[in-house]
Amino acid sequence: MTDDQAAIDDHEAAVEAFLAEAVDPTAELFTEIAALKDQALRYAAEAENTRRRAEREVNDARAYAISKFAKDLLGVADNLARALDHAPKDADDALTRNLAVGLEMTQKELLTAFERNGMKPISPAPGDKFDPHRHQAMMEQTSDAFAPGSIIQVLQAGYELFGRIVRPAMAVVAAKDSTGATAVAVEA
Repeated sequence: MTDDQAAIDDHEAAVEAFLAEAVDPTAELFTEIAALKDQALRYAAEAENTRRRAEREVNDARAYAISKFAKDLLGVADNLARALDHAPKDADDALTRNLAVGLEMTQKELLTAFERNGMKPISPAPGDKFDPHRHQAMMEQTSDAFAPGSIIQVLQAGYELFGRIVRPAMAVVAAKDSTGATAVAVEA
């Protein structure tokens, strides 16, 4: 019986080896289900990201579609401002006074239209800090009245459309070797 017992033991060992090598089909299916679930989630996230990106691009295109047109109108606004600067408002002639009033009204209407459509002027005050993202330095001057890096004079107002710069404000900036009153106060 030892031979029979040995044959049985060999057979049992072969069955155990076979069972150890055999893969549980349910475990394999659960692994495949988890992989497919992960893949489906990734595709859903990618589709959502694509939808958001497309929506943002459409909104940007809608918001900034008028930027070229608005930039073209800035010349008109500049010319109106120059005309108003030189218009005699206290002239004896009624026609000249009415012309000055008409220029003011036209400029006010144009600026109101700009504002209604999201365009705002950038006009820093003298003494404000120069910001290269919003201002363009046209020249640099030494100054006893202004700290280095501050704006001395605005040559031309800039404009932004929904926070995006259409044209930077053109300014004269205090040079680094300026000794302005503001600089003295900061050093003290």
